[in-house]
Amino acid sequence: MNVRAVAAQVIYQVVDQGQSLTVVLPSAQQKILPRDGALLQEICYGVLRWLPRLESITQSLMNKPLKGKQRVFHHLILVGLYQMAFMRIPLYAIVAETVNATKVLKKPQLHGLVNAVLRSYQRNQKILDTAAVTHASGKYNHPDWLLALLQNAYPTQWEQVVEANHAKAPMWLRINRVHNTRDSYRTLLTANGTETYTHSEANDALMLASPCGVLELPGFADGLVSVQDAAAQLAINYLNPQSGELILDCCAAPGGKTCHILEHQNGVKVIAMDVDSTRLTRIKENLTRLKLKAQVICGDARYPTDCWHGEQFDRILLDAPCSATGIIRRHPDIKWLRCADDITRLVSLQSEILDAMWAQLKPGGTLVYATCSIAPQENGEQIAAFLARTNNATLKIGTPDAPGRQIISGQENMDGFYYATISKTL
Repeated sequence: MNVRAVAAQVIYQVVDQGQSLTVVLPSAQQKILPRDGALLQEICYGVLRWLPRLESITQSLMNKPLKGKQRVFHHLILVGLYQMAFMRIPLYAIVAETVNATKVLKKPQLHGLVNAVLRSYQRNQKILDTAAVTHASGKYNHPDWLLALLQNAYPTQWEQVVEANHAKAPMWLRINRVHNTRDSYRTLLTANGTETYTHSEANDALMLASPCGVLELPGFADGLVSVQDAAAQLAINYLNPQSGELILDCCAAPGGKTCHILEHQNGVKVIAMDVDSTRLTRIKENLTRLKLKAQVICGDARYPTDCWHGEQFDRILLDAPCSATGIIRRHPDIKWLRCADDITRLVSLQSEILDAMWAQLKPGGTLVYATCSIAPQENGEQIAAFLARTNNATLKIGTPDAPGRQIISGQENMDGFYYATISKTL
């Protein structure tokens, strides 16, 4: 199928129907030639990054919006505008392919409208681009509620976070230390002409200068390496697993941190738990590829005794369900799928899980609370509230006024992430 037509359908499903790009995009890629997969991804991600700006331009060029069954053609226009504004494709090719998509989408009578809008933008691009950034929505390309959250939480850094959210995420690798060291694998990549960078804290991490397909990575199929952001790899530093310990990875799917624990420390027994039975398959696939063993169980973290009848744990990694506002650069649809009420709902859920997990931790044990969020309500405020109601909990990093560690999006090329390490007194 025409790549622009498929892209318009994907954007329609995300923006108008509220579906996740992670779910929609893989099935859409089956409709096009493999060589066009990167182009489809670039267009979809790009439109979602700059959606308000593109919407503003579209409104300026059309007398009335497209509604109902014609909505997909509204998104087709956004697809065309994104290419013209941000991609290095000849303008004639952009216009021709985008107009041709109307035939594929079975509304050839709209080809004139699509052509007219794109041609008008071509003639007046500088004026339209300038007008589109005169308001906060078009300038910052974040929903009002999220922009307000960032401004309140990070009064001196919020523009830095916004800029990071617009950037393309780098590709971080986690080297499997069971098979090799970071330095030895880096040497292997260098020999293949691949430039890499290390991280100051994540000792198993390498960042590629240019992303590539996972099957292009030496030894990927044999378990030598995985893809995982450096911020997520820091979990191992805070958890600090020791041989002989029983460790729970709670809310574990897709299993990256479970595998990292096993790669990092011999002689540990790891239980990987997640509420989503379909996502448990991902954990098992990762364990198989990396030749590692863990007990995988399905259960609701609020009610752990329904699925776990063993002893208490020496260490618990609680990678809590969250708004994912720290990984917008990887998942730009998050900006449009989340709302302010989601934060309130998630805070309540996280609180329930924290209390339930604390009961599963041995006296003297350690719990690491983690999220890929940059919302204070889910992070520092959540942990402060937990410490206030829990007499036998001691904070190990941060201060009572600023508990834990908040990593903001883009910091040392990392995703936005939060960690709090708490010990249970004897």
